[in-house]
Amino acid sequence: MAGIPEVKKFFREAGDINVDKSDIARFRAFVDQKIDDIAVSARDNAHWNNRDVIAPQDLPITKGLQERMREFGKLETAGDMRDWIGQTLRRPPGDVTFGEETEDVLTEVFGGLSVGLARSFRIVDPEVSNPNTGHWERASTLFGLLV
Repeated sequence: MAGIPEVKKFFREAGDINVDKSDIARFRAFVDQKIDDIAVSARDNAHWNNRDVIAPQDLPITKGLQERMREFGKLETAGDMRDWIGQTLRRPPGDVTFGEETEDVLTEVFGGLSVGLARSFRIVDPEVSNPNTGHWERASTLFGLLV
């Protein structure tokens, strides 16, 4: 299972960003918030299609997220991050049920979101090498506008 060193390596590879322990805690909070956001959106999509269990096509996956998911799969650190995401991904809200196939896709979705997050820091501040609280807040706000 990936730990702090592997997550640090992932952020360096995906976004040329150096993170520390406090950043990893912020990353966990980001992932937890996004699982709720994605789960609620997917639940609504499933209900509109008269299903109680969320299928992969119910997930709100945009073209950009699809591209980040493909990029995630090509990273040297993808295997360790899949393990880390799979072990640490929080369960969705109680009124949300993911199908087995959907559970498998979620790791890739969160890998893609993580690539996007890592790269967003350089968009927020092209000079950043180690994001601070303000960088995390701005990056999270950007993601909140779309995901």
